[in-house]
Amino acid sequence: MTETSTSRADLLGGLEQEVGVMIRRIRRVIGERARAVHPELQSSSYLMLTWLTQHGAQRSSAMVESLGIDKGAISRQVQHLLDLGLVDRTPDPDDGRATLISISAAAAERITEVKHDRRRWLDERLGDWPDQDLSEFVRMLASYNAALDA
Repeated sequence: MTETSTSRADLLGGLEQEVGVMIRRIRRVIGERARAVHPELQSSSYLMLTWLTQHGAQRSSAMVESLGIDKGAISRQVQHLLDLGLVDRTPDPDDGRATLISISAAAAERITEVKHDRRRWLDERLGDWPDQDLSEFVRMLASYNAALDA
């Protein structure tokens, strides 16, 4: 191997390591946020709940397609969310045979509180980062995600 390829291999190894640290942290934080919304909320259901918050009322089939989760898992998570009172199920006005899943008012309030707490926590940790550095990090992370999606 040449010095350049070894250096690149080391950089890619460092990237993998740092992304691994980030993934472990994200998994832990998602669990904490889920419990902040409801003590019995599962992490995977929290992710579905936040997705519904962003996308509004949806059919389960849209969640299957967008989240890449099989229909059975979506059905179980929706039932879990219904049992906790975090989502509502209503008839689809475009097709009376189908139903729409939407976030409940109580869940929307809790999600908003968790989001504000999360932003405040991030700002405390990254308070010494200049806006330009934060902007560049967001840009680079978006570029990284786009490259992996391509």
